[in-house]
Amino acid sequence: MVDKGQPYVVPLSYAYSIEEETITLFFHSAKEGRKINILRENSAVCFEISSEGEPVHAETPCNAGYYYSCVHGFGNAQFVEDTAEKCAALSLLMKHQAKRDLDFTASQADSVCVFKVVSTDFTGKRKPFPENAEGGGAYGLYSKRT
Repeated sequence: MVDKGQPYVVPLSYAYSIEEETITLFFHSAKEGRKINILRENSAVCFEISSEGEPVHAETPCNAGYYYSCVHGFGNAQFVEDTAEKCAALSLLMKHQAKRDLDFTASQADSVCVFKVVSTDFTGKRKPFPENAEGGGAYGLYSKRT
């Protein structure tokens, strides 16, 4: 996000869905505030999501590293106004964040702001923890850039 010519970053809880080569990220927040004002002025966003990993300990410091996975990309924020879609997005958020299947009422959905970012311009990278903990782990790369 950009606010008056300056970058603006805020951490958010999210959920996602992937269909073919498109990722849709869902977010919720208060209905007003700096972030909402910025997105209403300029919906263009860059996103980054990292998954916590573990350090790679090595006898030689240059061989040390970190097991991780991440994705980043570009898109435009779209405010979700349809109550049914908001309820579905909130349920997906709860499933992703709390591992719980919950349904939301129209009243609950209408009490918060829900927005989504649909992107076909993203890339990801990971260094997975090896199945054999004594092994080294290899970098994997996925990219969908337009």
